[in-house]
Amino acid sequence: MQTRTLWDKQAILELLSLREKQERHALYARADAVRQEFMGDAVFLRGIMEFSNLCVNDCLYCGIRASNARVNRYRLDDETILAAARRMEGFGQTTIVLQSGEAPSVAGDVALGRLISRIKAETRLAVTVSVGNRPRDVYAFWQDCGMDRYLLRFETSDAATFDRLHPNCRFEARLACLENLKSLGVQIGSGFMIGLPGETPTILAENILLCRDLDLDMIGIGPFLPHVDTPLGETKNVYADDPDMHFVTLAVLRLVNPEAHIPATTAFDALWPGTGRNLALTRGANVFMPSSTPAERRKDYMLYPDKPCLDETGERCARCVLGRISALGRTVGLGPGHSRRAGRRMSDLSFEA
Repeated sequence: MQTRTLWDKQAILELLSLREKQERHALYARADAVRQEFMGDAVFLRGIMEFSNLCVNDCLYCGIRASNARVNRYRLDDETILAAARRMEGFGQTTIVLQSGEAPSVAGDVALGRLISRIKAETRLAVTVSVGNRPRDVYAFWQDCGMDRYLLRFETSDAATFDRLHPNCRFEARLACLENLKSLGVQIGSGFMIGLPGETPTILAENILLCRDLDLDMIGIGPFLPHVDTPLGETKNVYADDPDMHFVTLAVLRLVNPEAHIPATTAFDALWPGTGRNLALTRGANVFMPSSTPAERRKDYMLYPDKPCLDETGERCARCVLGRISALGRTVGLGPGHSRRAGRRMSDLSFEA
């Protein structure tokens, strides 16, 4: 495999085209070495709290889409969320990820700001928010309340595909939100699905390049897994006959984005039960995101089928994660795990001001 220092589309396509098992394992080893060099051996734990499945959008693949009448809708109260946040600290989790469907409202956005403030006052956790598109002033308000990071995936770099799959949103609007977050100095997470209908190797390469061009602090990727109760429920992943392409993509993503935090996302365990996230951690990933959503609500937040750990309590899930990391010979990351890129970006913003 040729070593390259300048990652252009052709170089990425060459790696994505690898098919031999030996070549792919060499790629995985190379990605793991880059991860170790730039990010170290620590695995940062970011606990996901899926606090609401209310959503106004009708994305064609998502299980909590607005038109899915089979979903039991909910929103957790603040005390439940805060109690879970306090428990996270005891399991080495240094970030809480507040995730929900997209349901914008002035009252709801203000309430979320109050919750962020309480988490920052009552715990030592960093706070990541992932609730979809919002105006810049709402992001700024949440930042003032203590929000450290925002997660907003672009899902695909192909605008036509994005617009087709997301009838309530446009690709340009999603990118504008990411630019607004960047201008505020918020740490930014984004990423894409692998194997969307119509995806080509060129689009996949452009997904990876867009992650680099957006200068992301965290990049989350995972397989396209449409929920059965959606218009795309019977649509196959483009790489259904070659599922290891998901790991090839992860490895190339690490090579092109050596300083980004890359999580071993839960969806990898949906394709490879019990081992998918472990494999991701040996092929470029350095973040694990255990679920802290109450067990009785996890089945109501089914974005995709075969989601793992549905019946586990937050404590059981946390202990399992610690065991998995230890078995890999890795350590749990200490501190909030902020991005080095974010520090440089804030310095640039201060200089410009």
